[in-house]
Amino acid sequence: MEAMISQIFILSCRGDHLIYKNFRGEAGNEVVNIFYQKVTTLPENQAPVIMNHEGLHFIHVRQSGLYFVATARTNVSPFTIIEFLNRFASLIKDYCGTLNEKLVRLNFALIYELLDEMLDYGYIQTTSTDILKNFIQTEVVDTKPSSLFDLSNIGLFGADTQQSKVAPSAAASRPVFSSRSEQGSKNEVFLDVIERLTVVIGSNGTVMKVDVQGEIRMKCFLPSGSELRIGLNEEFSIGKSELRGYGTAVRVDECSFHEVVKLDDFDSNRILKLHPPQGELTIMHYQLSDDLPSVLPFRLFPTVEKDLNSNRLMVHLKLRCDLPPKSQALNVRVHLPVPKNTISLSQELSSPDQTAELQQSTKSIQWVISRFPGGSQLSALFKLEVHSLSTSPTLEVGPVSMSFELPMHTCSGLRIRFLRLSSLQTGLPHRWVRYATHSDSYVIRV
Repeated sequence: MEAMISQIFILSCRGDHLIYKNFRGEAGNEVVNIFYQKVTTLPENQAPVIMNHEGLHFIHVRQSGLYFVATARTNVSPFTIIEFLNRFASLIKDYCGTLNEKLVRLNFALIYELLDEMLDYGYIQTTSTDILKNFIQTEVVDTKPSSLFDLSNIGLFGADTQQSKVAPSAAASRPVFSSRSEQGSKNEVFLDVIERLTVVIGSNGTVMKVDVQGEIRMKCFLPSGSELRIGLNEEFSIGKSELRGYGTAVRVDECSFHEVVKLDDFDSNRILKLHPPQGELTIMHYQLSDDLPSVLPFRLFPTVEKDLNSNRLMVHLKLRCDLPPKSQALNVRVHLPVPKNTISLSQELSSPDQTAELQQSTKSIQWVISRFPGGSQLSALFKLEVHSLSTSPTLEVGPVSMSFELPMHTCSGLRIRFLRLSSLQTGLPHRWVRYATHSDSYVIRV
């Protein structure tokens, strides 16, 4: 069944109307407020992707804090609409360089023009950046690129980190320009290896679960028809049965590739070939569980004791960063639930670049470390004043959960050997490669 969309709109996280397009006149703009009320008043703000109101279907996705919503009266395929909305968000990133509320406000004319070309009376026509750039006339209104580690949408192009010599931020977040633009003739390609780490560590220090979800993401500004060759680790293996038997093995359990990737040389040389379209593209997904080739980035050594002379609970945390000495972790946050009767907190931190506070709303300690060098150890002593200390207060502490960002590091060991352009007619391109790991869930039981 062909998807037939009645309306498209984009809302901010506060419900502000940023974009609204009515294709079929089957409902008025009052449905925007109806959708926002539905999406924000459900318990814990966990609204389903598909909702209904008086025969009107709401289908939405959320990216970068924005709601992308389509409505339909007919019984459309929700998966088609979800894929379209995700592609719509990606197109805005392709043209504007990144995706946020400010850029949507600045480029509303461009976004309306995109919608006019993508949809005809609610029927999807195309979502190809290469095709659309031939028809879009509105120029991009650019702004300063956001940080590399704005991980709400894992948009890692455009970093401003200690590794800026690897990929200048202003270049990496460049929008897609039309062929008439002077900057459109530049040959550039950006490659990011992004990993999301899930870990559960037992109270005795035993690693109970490890999972790495990874992807190789490309942002391409090359002429149409250019062929790229991407070399992975020569010892890269998929599944234990494929272990290649030389060098330091880099193994993943599962691996999938985008349809544009040709695997002619993959089995023998671990080379990916592709003719990439302009814009952003995820060329490879992979997963690794349980058996990491490297140690976990963090180890925590907690001690929780009851002060016999007062209503205090003493929590001593030693946190060790097991990254290589030249590496570092950024924006490390340690979240520790404490007894509900906790009144106040006093603290002793091992260095001045740390902060900690008691969050009364959640009854938890938030310990923040902005930069954590590899091979180092930090400690914190928290003295909790607890009203009516229970007989087993230590059971009310934890588990600890951590969030962090690891620039220029992968837990799987996956590396890019080379990034080459096969065709010499287009000239030598600028090539940038970056690695980043962030925590999806890192839980340590106390």
